[in-house]
Amino acid sequence: MRDWIVKYWLGALFGALTGAMGWAVNRLRKRQKAQEAEQAAIKEGMLALLHDGLFRACSIALTKGRINVDEMDNINYLYKPYATLGGNGTGKRLFERVNQLPIESAEKQ
Repeated sequence: MRDWIVKYWLGALFGALTGAMGWAVNRLRKRQKAQEAEQAAIKEGMLALLHDGLFRACSIALTKGRINVDEMDNINYLYKPYATLGGNGTGKRLFERVNQLPIESAEKQ
């Protein structure tokens, strides 16, 4: 009887455990893929928002033809994470153009 239990039931038990572990690993992989996709979407959204803010702030300064210190601080604050997240060349070109603008004196602000 003991040989029969060892031969059949332990094999069935280990087979069930292996199947359960495979199912759990598969489920974890699916969850990880979903989280990675969500993280990528969040990154793209943040990049879009930073690009929009950078574009607006740079456009205003470039239209005026000058920039004040507070505006420059704001643009720097937007550009740093934008560049870190892998922002494209458009934002970089705008940032570089704004850095060439004359800075308004404190009296004009």
